[in-house]
Amino acid sequence: MPYALREDEKLEEKVSLDILKRLFKYLKPFKKEVFIVLFFIFAVMVVDLLNPYFMKFAIDKFIKNKDGNGLILVGMLMVILNLISMISAKKRTQRMAKITHGILLNIRQDLYNHIQQLSFTFFDERPVGKILARIISDVNSLANLFNMSITNLVPDSITIIATLLIMFYLNAKLALYAMSTLPLLFIVLFSIQTISRKRWQIVRKKGSTLNAFTHENFSGIRVVKYFTAEKYRANIFSELAWDVRQAFVRAVRINDLFWPMVEFSWGIGTVITFYFGVKMINSGDISVGLLIAFTSYISMFWRPIMNLSNLYNNLVIGMASAERIFEIMDIKPNIKEEEDAIDMDIKGEIEFRNVSFSYDGKRKVLDKVSFKINPGEKVALVGHTGAGKSTIVNLLCRFYDPQEGEILIDGINIKKIKLESLRRQIAVMFQDTFLFSGSILENIKYGRLDATYDEVIETAKKVYAHDFISYMEKGYDTNINERGMRLSSGQRQIISLARTLIANPKIIILDEATASVDTYTERLLQMGIETLLKGRTSIIIAHRLSTVQSADRIIVIENGRILEMGNHEELMKKKGIYYHMFMSQFNYWEEKDKEIVS
Repeated sequence: MPYALREDEKLEEKVSLDILKRLFKYLKPFKKEVFIVLFFIFAVMVVDLLNPYFMKFAIDKFIKNKDGNGLILVGMLMVILNLISMISAKKRTQRMAKITHGILLNIRQDLYNHIQQLSFTFFDERPVGKILARIISDVNSLANLFNMSITNLVPDSITIIATLLIMFYLNAKLALYAMSTLPLLFIVLFSIQTISRKRWQIVRKKGSTLNAFTHENFSGIRVVKYFTAEKYRANIFSELAWDVRQAFVRAVRINDLFWPMVEFSWGIGTVITFYFGVKMINSGDISVGLLIAFTSYISMFWRPIMNLSNLYNNLVIGMASAERIFEIMDIKPNIKEEEDAIDMDIKGEIEFRNVSFSYDGKRKVLDKVSFKINPGEKVALVGHTGAGKSTIVNLLCRFYDPQEGEILIDGINIKKIKLESLRRQIAVMFQDTFLFSGSILENIKYGRLDATYDEVIETAKKVYAHDFISYMEKGYDTNINERGMRLSSGQRQIISLARTLIANPKIIILDEATASVDTYTERLLQMGIETLLKGRTSIIIAHRLSTVQSADRIIVIENGRILEMGNHEELMKKKGIYYHMFMSQFNYWEEKDKEIVS
């Protein structure tokens, strides 16, 4: 199976305080709500601390002296206090859910916005499934971390300290017996925390790999079915799912040592306290009520320790996800606007000056390419696959920056133009058209979001899309599903053409825009394209040379270099590379026609 999908990122070895600080910065917008939650938490905590003392008071003062009225009074007071505690606990839960989901919403939105701004190199290096895992799974896994940090960390820490103070106040000797197992617990917890965190990192990364494979598989489900590769892909999925399962089991196995160790320490500490407590009762050093109260305080002392150990568990799990989130948020876009970048009304002159570019820093895809296109001129780029034609488009749109040379529009280096201004005025139509889930109307309006309904219809008519759209069950409101799968490839291209035209771009780039469509649809597309290109600078990339004969100029590119330039007649007269490419295609189609006739 592909190594790229299995490849996991390098694992960090220790909890980063910097990441914790960055995470808890997201609490700032919710400061007021957090204080309200803490108020409810403290109300519950105070009642919990008072309960054992009231019990001791009732046993030693009222039960011992057979004072029924006093006992009823204390009982009523405890009922009222515990009702307040119950209401406070409910309010705390409701408020905390609101805070947690608000924080996750902000983190997810920041992450999504940041990824949107990253350069193409980021997406070139990562499968889409792994990116989705960051935005969805990794962010979701932070819920318990934030929830428990607020509802457990502060109150449980205070509860432990308050309980200790009360225990030492009641009887210091008995308090020391109760805490006798703490050193053993801390040694064990410290020794397993590093292993636990590393294993949860592995779980997250294995899950991310599974997401990437699943997304890739269903995105290419047609190919899978065409080649009857279902069993092969199912075997890979099973292998990846097994990896996730094994990683999870290994993580849980070490994780599950936390609570048993706390319970073991709690149990042993309680037995020791009872053993010496009974001895102290027999010797008259303490009362029965004090020992019963002490038993409750021991429970109150160990329960928050168990909660904190669970919090640390969630911290370990959450940190694995937080690291992956901030790893992406720390990536800087390769393509940046200069501080003095300007908004610009483009006229359409394009110039490449000695431009060289490499995707991997090793093999040059373009090598000292220079050419100039005048405003309103139609220029075709031709050459074999991998010659560098599409790279020219990527550089012109500033999806990448060249390592050498410069690209100018209207005499201004495109690095001096704001990205939004540049890309708004350049439109690209690809062979593989991407349409979004939603209606036809919404997809056309992607070209200009503020376009009116009438403008959409007018544009659709210009590119000969209106007729077939009108015949659909809901017309322009017809939902076409992801990638426009309910439409034919030709219909998708025509809708893409309408989307491009409504944007009113100054520069048009057609990258094999009429390939893979039937003759009738191609004719419609060509008529629509003629409307689109009027008065605009245009670059046409095509393998079928019959579609570029009308270009004002044809640039022949091979191995990243410009070898020929001129119009169709000039290049045919030269009898160079273009001539041989054209004649080769002409002879091919002539032979095909003969085969059809025969």
